[in-house]
Amino acid sequence: MSSILAIDIGSTKICTLIAEYNNDKLHITGAGISKAQGLKKGSIVNIDLASKAIKKSIGDATRVAGTVLRKAYVSISGAYTKNLKSFGIVNVPNREITVKEVNRAMQTALYNANIPVEYELLHALPYDFRVDEQDNIQDPVGMSGSRLEVSVYIVAIQKSTLDNLRKTVTLAGVEIQSIVLSGYASSIAILNEDEKDLGVCVIDLGGATSDLVIHLGNAIRYHDFLGVGGSHITGDLSMALHTPLGSAEKIKIEHGSLLSQENSIIELPIIGNENSMQEVSLEVVSNVIYARVEETLMILAKQIEKSGFKNQLGSGIVLTGGMTKLEGMHEIASPIFDNMPVRIAKSKNIEGLFDSLKDPAFSTVLGLVRYGAGEHTLYEIDSNKRLLARDEIAENAVKMPSGEENYSNKNEISEEKNENIADIMISSDSKEGTSDFFKKMWRKATQIF
Repeated sequence: MSSILAIDIGSTKICTLIAEYNNDKLHITGAGISKAQGLKKGSIVNIDLASKAIKKSIGDATRVAGTVLRKAYVSISGAYTKNLKSFGIVNVPNREITVKEVNRAMQTALYNANIPVEYELLHALPYDFRVDEQDNIQDPVGMSGSRLEVSVYIVAIQKSTLDNLRKTVTLAGVEIQSIVLSGYASSIAILNEDEKDLGVCVIDLGGATSDLVIHLGNAIRYHDFLGVGGSHITGDLSMALHTPLGSAEKIKIEHGSLLSQENSIIELPIIGNENSMQEVSLEVVSNVIYARVEETLMILAKQIEKSGFKNQLGSGIVLTGGMTKLEGMHEIASPIFDNMPVRIAKSKNIEGLFDSLKDPAFSTVLGLVRYGAGEHTLYEIDSNKRLLARDEIAENAVKMPSGEENYSNKNEISEEKNENIADIMISSDSKEGTSDFFKKMWRKATQIF
């Protein structure tokens, strides 16, 4: 049994979960949430403020779980990322492909990618293997052949962005186990294998950003980012209705709708003179929200068109994130995406997961927990340049190590000495028990956001 610490660093909130993983079962034991500070459009702009917000979130989760963890899985937005495609080929000396050959092939693809010097690897994700003359192989391990080829989708991010994130998390008192693209984490939490196999686009409509990830054949093939989210709706309402931001946010939460509303009247304070009240029609509120959401979804629809994969999305579009809670989101989204199948996401269940955490706003942090438990792609080179492989694959391929550090939710398997290749990481983790106090605390915290 091992424990997982997951931290979703969003533009409007920091969410931390602690979970235990045992016998393929996850159980959430603690959670903490704090208002984000020192962040703007998914990037850290004030390390001191951001670290304090992260530390508070971790502290709340730790008090509930009764467990102190020193290494965390941390999300990062798609801002300042670059995607590349590369190709690697290696010989198979013993004519039987093992994880070692997969690792060598992927490392070769990374070498061939020529990632710009100002960028650093975030994920290297294989989307096609080829053994000798046979292509479209999903998993080559155990197959016979003399040559292994791999096509890899690479997510790279600016070094300065990554360095600032590492400094911030370290100041909050924890080390980073691995950094995960937030859109990738969200997709882990909400997609099933059939959807990924048929082709699907996940759009995470967050507080100040929107992340887009396309899966084809159980592999990520494209991602994009838009610096627009739910907080922009709040800003629009504040400007259009001449009311303070706090009042605008309250209107959005209590009366936000994309559907036509009865011409009811509500009273709002006037910005600059909050002792005076004004009357505003809910129809006006609805029109302001509709305009922003429509524009946002239209831009995202163009990004899907730009990807070149639009006609391969058999499962259509899956929407997640806090903005999806607006009434009528499905009705407005379907025609914008050319009547492709559209569904509002619901996270897969985890033991200890009470109703508040099932909110679409928590998809990313739930995906991070699952990522820590090994629910990543079949093979992957992570932000630490280590090869990740699913448990069952690695257990059959290499001898498991005898020891495990308490804070680790993966077992590290070292390659032979003097070989310049990444460590192979294997997942494992979890536990039980969420107190009534935890539930009450969480409900109060989520009402803030």
